[in-house]
Amino acid sequence: MSEFFIKAAQLILSLSFLIVLHELGHFLPAKWFKTRVEKFYLFFDPYFSLFKIKRGDTEYGIGWIPLGGYVKIAGMIDESNDKEFLNREPEPWEFRSKPAWQRLVIMIGGVTVNAILGVIIYAGIMFYYGETYLPLANAKYGIMVEDSIGLKMGLQNGDKIVSVQKVPVRSFTDVYKEILLNEAQTIQVIRNNEPLEINLKDDYRAAMIKAQNFISPRIPFTICDFAPGSVAKKAGVKIDDKVVAINGVKTEYFDEARTQLLANKDKDITLTVQRGNAFTDIKFHLPETGMLGIIRASANHYFPYQVTQYSLLESFPKGLEKAYSTFENYLKQFKLIFSPTVKGYESVGGFGRMGGLFSPTWDWEHFWNITAFFSVVLAIMNILPIPALDGGHVIFLLYEMITRRKPNEKFMEYAQYTGMMLLFGLMLYANGNDLYRFVAEKF
Repeated sequence: MSEFFIKAAQLILSLSFLIVLHELGHFLPAKWFKTRVEKFYLFFDPYFSLFKIKRGDTEYGIGWIPLGGYVKIAGMIDESNDKEFLNREPEPWEFRSKPAWQRLVIMIGGVTVNAILGVIIYAGIMFYYGETYLPLANAKYGIMVEDSIGLKMGLQNGDKIVSVQKVPVRSFTDVYKEILLNEAQTIQVIRNNEPLEINLKDDYRAAMIKAQNFISPRIPFTICDFAPGSVAKKAGVKIDDKVVAINGVKTEYFDEARTQLLANKDKDITLTVQRGNAFTDIKFHLPETGMLGIIRASANHYFPYQVTQYSLLESFPKGLEKAYSTFENYLKQFKLIFSPTVKGYESVGGFGRMGGLFSPTWDWEHFWNITAFFSVVLAIMNILPIPALDGGHVIFLLYEMITRRKPNEKFMEYAQYTGMMLLFGLMLYANGNDLYRFVAEKF
């Protein structure tokens, strides 16, 4: 439960930070062009707000529904559904009275801030933490298949991936990207010291989206820490012990130990561990979950990671490169949602999936990486040409600038309703998918 709250807190903090800056991207140009901003809110506030304060013409506040935020600009048809201004002549301080180019600048301000913010955060990560990754060649024990899809693809525990589509891959995590996003058709591996080529099919990509991590670096099973109430700790297992056998069956790697543990649920087992140069047998009853209640050492315990540090000047081009790569990869993933073979729409998620991206412990480097990713994604999603989103307003403004005619206000009102219903439906679908997956996993 504590992991849930840690992830939830990170999600709320990340989105709050991005939402406030996004809305500031609309607020500041509106003020520069002397357009009245009636409200500036983090979260939505139907009926009441958690906090509000009035400064000048603007009410600043925090709503009680944490699904976003908004600025209410006078004389603009938006999600507030305020239409009273349509019955009177435009005032000089209203949005509708401003030149089209000024209204365009106001509307793209939020997306612009999110795009620039993504670059800045990535640049900050590169400068402060550097770039860290596991070179594929350093995973000397090969791969561990995390999901059945990996086995169906033809991969096996211990395979050493040497290339994808006959092109060498730099990092371990790039394997997933090359197969899923760049539509690679083959993987080249070394198995039992022999080269082997594995052919891929499109239906694997659908399962890969659902599995997320279908492979990981294969590593020995060394104890790093214990979970609360650990049966292994109570039985006498210690930190830095290396599990080498279960019931006499050799378990050199974690995947081998996992197989034996699942086969011996709710049974008495003998765990053989290596402690220094000595070997010790520890007997205890394994619970029906098949879990020892331990935290195993991660890949960086065994393999050298590549770490590249950047100066302040070097970090900004690198941040721009990373933001562009995120933008490009997300568009490729977005395309898969509409693919009839991949069926990416089945894996669309809401707040549950978003929260799952964060670390179960408070890791600032990981937090800022996810926040930068969200910032780029928010820029993409908000510029989509859907009424009720910034992109919908931009389309109407471009139409006006090209034709020299404003769209009919009644049409824009109905378009706003339609866009809001569409977005509400998508939100229900995405979060419904999260709920369905949660129930399926638990029951």
